[in-house]
Parts: sequence; structure tokens; C-alpha cells
Amino acid sequence: MEERPNHQYKGVSTGTTILAVQFNGGVIIASDSRASMGGSYVSSKIINKLIQVHDRIFCCIAGSLADAQAVTKMAKFQLSFHSIQMESPPLVKAAASVLKELCYNNREDLQAGFITAGWDKKKGAQVYTVSMGGMLISQPFTIGGSGSTYIYGYADAKYKPDMSREECLQFTTNALALAIGRDNVSGGVAHLVVITEDGVEHVLIPGDKLPKFHDE
Repeated sequence: MEERPNHQYKGVSTGTTILAVQFNGGVIIASDSRASMGGSYVSSKIINKLIQVHDRIFCCIAGSLADAQAVTKMAKFQLSFHSIQMESPPLVKAAASVLKELCYNNREDLQAGFITAGWDKKKGAQVYTVSMGGMLISQPFTIGGSGSTYIYGYADAKYKPDMSREECLQFTTNALALAIGRDNVSGGVAHLVVITEDGVEHVLIPGDKLPKFHDE
């Protein structure tokens, strides 16, 4: 995740690892906690990149930290207003669409991308990717950020549909651990949020408690 020192800075390196995975009955959204400047200087080790935009809807952020915070603040306001008007919680797709519109309408100025995940009564657990330019894609799981380049093989090999909650937690934790172990601008602790019909559970795993993988 990039903290941009001034408006003219354009060399954005996402500097993060973010992912979201559906399982049987819910979804897990997760990220590391490291923020960087210039793609190599670590400016913070304790950033929480998982933003709650409504009761059972979260997004995780990559790109410019300032841009991402501004977009999520506007999205939270719009979704809260929408919920009051409709007298019901917003759909996960509605939240992702709000982020998409904000990213697309400000695509010349924003340097931020998002993964949106959550649960609603209409479609259950869902995962959406919103790219920096404002493209919206629905997927059963997705990974993003600079650390994702190190775990595409693991994710493709180990992901399976309809995992149990425990299997999904292990898959997500292992993916973060592998990315953190190889990407110099991913690191810190692992933040995970488990979202189901019953509610939201936050899980924090310190860096020294993550699984250790050694190349043979």
C-alpha cells in the first residue's frame, strides 16, 4: 500500500497482499499490515487495510492510502444513506458498485484498487474486485497487491469450492504467510475478517505466529 507524498507522484506500487475467499456459508477477507512509500521504504507496520463499509460488508485496499481512505469514506456515507432510504441493509454488489463508480469517475486522479466481500440475504457470500480504473468483477476468490504475484500458483493449486470455515481460514492464512515471506513490502501482522449470516469475526495473527514455509 502506497502513501503518496504529493499529488504529482505517479509511480504507485501497491506494496501489499490482500485477498478474499468464499467458503460454505460465508467469506473471509484478509490482508497484511505493512504500508510503504516508493515501493521499498516501509512507513508503517500496523495499518489495518480492512475497512468495514457496512454491517456485513468489508473492503480491503491497495494503492495510495490517502486515495483509498477518501474513497471508502465516501462509499460508507453513500451506503449508510442508501440503507436508510431502503430501510434494509445494502447488497454486497451495491457496495462494490458504489466503489466502482467512485473509482471510474475519478480514474484520472485516483491510484487505489479494492476487493469487496460480504454477505447479504439475497446472494449470500460474495467477492468482488474493483480495479484502479473502475472495472468490477465477481469471483469466488481473488488476490491482489504486490504480494499476490508470489502466490498465484499456491492459490490456483489449493483453492477449492465450498471449503469449510476452517479450511478457508487455513488457505487464507497460508497464502498471506507465503506472500509475506517473499514480498519485501508485505509484512507485519495478518488481519482476517470472517463474514457469515451470523455476523462478523475479526482474527489477528501476529507475524511470528504465521506458518513458516522453507524452500527445499
